[in-house]
Amino acid sequence: MSAMFRALENRNYRIWAGGALVSNIGTWMQRIAQDWLVLTVLTNHDGAAVGITTGLQFLPMLLLGPYGGVLADRYRKRIILLWTQLAMGLTGLAIGLLVVTGTAELWHAYLAALCLGIASAIDAPARQAFVSELVGQDNISNAVALNSASFNTARLTGPAVAGVLIAWVGTGPVFLLNAASYAAVIISLFLIRTSELAPAAQAGRGKHQVAEGINYVRGRPDLMLIMVLVGILGAFGMNFPITNALMATTEFGVGAGEFGLLGSIMAVGTLAGALLAARRAGPRLRFLLGGALGLGAFTVLGSVSPSFWLYAAVLIPVGLASITFLNSCNTSIQLSVEPQFRGRVLALYLAILQGGTAVGAPLMGWIGSEFGARWAVAFGGIVVLLTGLAAVIVVSRRSRLTFRGALRVAFKGKREPAV
Repeated sequence: MSAMFRALENRNYRIWAGGALVSNIGTWMQRIAQDWLVLTVLTNHDGAAVGITTGLQFLPMLLLGPYGGVLADRYRKRIILLWTQLAMGLTGLAIGLLVVTGTAELWHAYLAALCLGIASAIDAPARQAFVSELVGQDNISNAVALNSASFNTARLTGPAVAGVLIAWVGTGPVFLLNAASYAAVIISLFLIRTSELAPAAQAGRGKHQVAEGINYVRGRPDLMLIMVLVGILGAFGMNFPITNALMATTEFGVGAGEFGLLGSIMAVGTLAGALLAARRAGPRLRFLLGGALGLGAFTVLGSVSPSFWLYAAVLIPVGLASITFLNSCNTSIQLSVEPQFRGRVLALYLAILQGGTAVGAPLMGWIGSEFGARWAVAFGGIVVLLTGLAAVIVVSRRSRLTFRGALRVAFKGKREPAV
């Protein structure tokens, strides 16, 4: 099998990846349906309401994610995933039935987003750490990249399918289809051979396990750099559902089909970035820095795109840069963190990433509503670009490189300094 897909030689990983792909398609369909429901059915194009919905979905990760990491380090991850996937499926079923019956109100959408966020805060650390149990240490880098490829294959198809279905039958059936998709993951967890897993050493019980994880990260400058970057980029550079919805409706005046198409076009770039990452043996600092700089630069370019199709085309390099950055961060953590801390560090990483998105979502929505969609996109891109440049300065100082030398590392990789 090609080196790009070497993790698929593992039977357990193949089963898990298949179930995850089905579920990811449903998840992306629901994301589009949720934003469209709030933006056009439950409100009159209120970007702030969309931002609040996104914030409620991601805020629990910021508050509860570290405790989810403790659970992932202490208990069997497969059992945790069975319960969380069931909870998320039932939540999708509930909001879907409310929409289909015509009884959904804005607070229902808020509550469903919050419930999904709570379940995800427990699910995400266990799911991320479960990868190493499926494939072992040698194939973690490839499995992480293939997970991203699966997620972005779903991102390529899910939004487009959702856009067609919304235009055809409305948002309610889309929620119901997503609820059904969770069955694929649950079935895959039952089919996995537990005897072939490589479980990590479980952390013991203690009163300060969250603090232990935080202190572990504080003692690692490389991890601190990652956490700061993902927090800022998550808040200002990765609220694509909000900015794309605002650009599609208020700037270009298109409908649900075109809005869904934006997500699919962007997924071309993210899928390409994930497949390129699958070919690499491990993380590289230049991909982390280059991804951050590229995301900022192309987002700013998108803010001044004069037409729908030019804006859509710019989303391809935006997607490639974002997934390159995120894959480098995730792989660096998976490979460099001690197994007994992996769940907690991944939980902290996800809490900062998604918590940053939750904090930034209402702000980005408000800027779009008050000053226009282009200003929201431009503001986010400028913040990301300045953050990437600041990271290059930090790396240049720690590695005794000139600023120009650090930029060469970011884009050409002539030298890989330690952070």
